[in-house]
Amino acid sequence: MNNKLTVIGAGFAGCEAAWAAAERGVKVELYEMKPKKFSPAHKYNGFAELVCSNSLKASRVNSAAGLLKEEMRRLGSLTVPCAEETAVPAGGALAVDREKFSDLVTEKVRSHPNITVINEEIEAVPTEGYAVIASGPLTAGKLAQSISELCGGYLSFFDAAAPIVTAESIDMTKAFSAARYGRGGDDYINCPFDKEEYLRFYNELINAESAPVHDFDRPENSKDDFTVYEGCMPVEVLAKRGEDAVRYGAMKPVGLTDPRSGKRPYAVVQLRRENESGTMYNLVGFQTNLKFPEQKRVFSLIPGLENAEFVRYGVMHRNSFINSPKLLNADFSMRSRPEIFFGGQITGVEGYMESAASGIIAGINAVRKMNGQSPLILPRETMIGGLSAYISDKTVTNFQPMGANMGILPDIGVRIKDKQARYQAVADRALEAFDNYISENKD
Repeated sequence: MNNKLTVIGAGFAGCEAAWAAAERGVKVELYEMKPKKFSPAHKYNGFAELVCSNSLKASRVNSAAGLLKEEMRRLGSLTVPCAEETAVPAGGALAVDREKFSDLVTEKVRSHPNITVINEEIEAVPTEGYAVIASGPLTAGKLAQSISELCGGYLSFFDAAAPIVTAESIDMTKAFSAARYGRGGDDYINCPFDKEEYLRFYNELINAESAPVHDFDRPENSKDDFTVYEGCMPVEVLAKRGEDAVRYGAMKPVGLTDPRSGKRPYAVVQLRRENESGTMYNLVGFQTNLKFPEQKRVFSLIPGLENAEFVRYGVMHRNSFINSPKLLNADFSMRSRPEIFFGGQITGVEGYMESAASGIIAGINAVRKMNGQSPLILPRETMIGGLSAYISDKTVTNFQPMGANMGILPDIGVRIKDKQARYQAVADRALEAFDNYISENKD
């Protein structure tokens, strides 16, 4: 077999693809342009950099995110154990200290005997040999042009990151620590609003000035307003849908009781620990494209954040993805060039772990193709199988990014009223199908 695989990009997907192939005995050349060059959204030298939230979502297996991570674990994931080792308290979610996480992933990848890291910018899709393109949603320059020529153009949506404040600048005489419904202890800091405070904040938010959209953040050859992806919608955009829109979204008060009043707040902003030491907190669900001075002005109206020190303001950037249903097989290989695989958000999967999972599948299947084996395509009942089926569904005409969710899995055929019990049954079925398939399709 051709015992070398080229992987382009050391994000979540690229690291997982390289790791999966290297663990199966293949020599990998992993190309990463950092630290020589950074995208507009990346700042840290390490691999698998978390640009937006530091949360990898729910841990419990009877959730879409938890089921996805469990399937990844069973496939030998690199990033799942690294995340668990660098986790910070976040209730029922798996959140990480982003720098420690990146450093750990980087160290493991660089020390693998079958992986050679090459810090160079790749400018074109390889013309021969096996490759996994995991260059990310901000792929630009000559490589973007090369991929565009190969794939017939991009689709675009926008992603946004939330601000981060220092813990010591939060006024805990107004805020309180608690997790919703008491799950996970006091992992979140909550900033409660009464109705008058909320309406003042809401009016300032919807009238605040947004930052201009940079040329690199616009769809190709367009000066039109950008289109926002629902899963990462800026809080000010959501707020303009109606006075209660954010109160039923990022600022929902359900499951929380203000210890000072003994009542549920009218609205609440939750702050989640950003690092292991608890010195920084991010504003949960407050992705934004407001100008930096406007963020300082408006978000300082949040009770407890009047004197907040912002160590990072929210930013917004373009995510680009290929029209995967027309281009890719369920093993993440190209239909027109089967030796070329794609992985990560550029395929239209949405989320850190979804990107990582696609990288695992791409890496495994590149090796299997080298060995003349049939592809590893997990059953539709599994979360990874559902995502793989979605990005390769030829019947999809208006392709949009998709994260892990129970809705992409087949109906279980049994009516279970209790939501958690129903999701547990879905998860049990998924893991049984997963284990059966893997036992029948071992490397």
